[in-house]
Amino acid sequence: MITTFCSSTNSYYFSATNLIYMQSKLPNIGTTIFTTMSKMATDYNAINLSQGFPNFPIDERLQELLTKNVQENVHQYAPMAGLPVLQEQLALLVADRYNRTIDPSTELLVTAGATQGIFTAVQALVQFGDEVVIIDPAYDCYDPAIVLAGGKPVHVAMREDFTINWSELREVISQRTKLLFINNPHNPSGRMLDENDEQALVQLMNDFPNLLLLSDEVYEFIHFETPHRSAHDHEVLRQRSVIVSSFGKTFHITGWKVGYMIAPENLMKEIKKVHQYLVFSVNSVAQKTLADYLTIADVSVLGQFYQEKRGRFGELMKSSRFELLPCEGTYFQTARYKAISDQSDVAFCTWLAQEAGVAAIPLSVFFKDERDYQTVRFCFAKTDETLQLAAQRLCAI
Repeated sequence: MITTFCSSTNSYYFSATNLIYMQSKLPNIGTTIFTTMSKMATDYNAINLSQGFPNFPIDERLQELLTKNVQENVHQYAPMAGLPVLQEQLALLVADRYNRTIDPSTELLVTAGATQGIFTAVQALVQFGDEVVIIDPAYDCYDPAIVLAGGKPVHVAMREDFTINWSELREVISQRTKLLFINNPHNPSGRMLDENDEQALVQLMNDFPNLLLLSDEVYEFIHFETPHRSAHDHEVLRQRSVIVSSFGKTFHITGWKVGYMIAPENLMKEIKKVHQYLVFSVNSVAQKTLADYLTIADVSVLGQFYQEKRGRFGELMKSSRFELLPCEGTYFQTARYKAISDQSDVAFCTWLAQEAGVAAIPLSVFFKDERDYQTVRFCFAKTDETLQLAAQRLCAI
């Protein structure tokens, strides 16, 4: 018989004969906020606007292609870096959208979702003791990946309006800095880099020639009035960037867990070394289906689709006491609740799920210093019926 108890930093395993001690590699990491809030939504029968997944059907054409491919002979291991037919379609997509020519055999990798891609890139490129700069609020997978690679996360907070303070960012970057994370369009805030931000980023990369960029662009096709500025667009950034993309976000198939990365050959060579020992290859049926779908899909309509949902949710929330903040991309709407409560955002989200029947995400959990702007995040990638019912409950507060 073996029993276990955990302190905040370590685990102890008791057996009949001895005590086994294990020091945690991630002593400060617990259950993610997404799991916590989704469970709370279930427990209290709350409408789940917390976790970022659509609750409407996928494109019927994609469903038909999946059904067809299940019947085909595509059920064995795919090549480690991805099915050639999918790689070719992705190269065409990048050429069409960004006017960039890539060699799919040496500069592209199909991954088991964007998170796996990010983890793989960090494991491949970050050496023990390297500093990696994260701009908060940040997606919660960044920091653990750096720690597990032996790197040192360095956090810099955005301003209260969720724009980057480039002067403060410069102050923490030095010759010891190996990698900078940029997330654009930005999750959780919904903001996007503008032309001045792009110029500042390029200048930063020029001033620190050994600095690499990990550009998390999983919402690249979900943008509205403001054009998306990608690392693909600038030659300086192209040569020093690992660019991460997600089919899950683009085609409403988050459960498929398929993404891809593009990087210069010298970086991709190292990334592939790690990838082959993490997952080796990605689901073959999904890859073949996505390759087929890319020949008919039009990613240019995605922004309009979600812009209409953003507008509908905003209209429904007009009579609420929430202050809706600028949303330029992603499918998340941030909102301040200062007119409703002086609770912390974590406490407010708990109350919101339990008493108002809507689950949201508190933004303080995405800051290393847990700074609280009394701001929450709602996901509007939901059916109109879901958004209407959620808005009714939120406007009643």
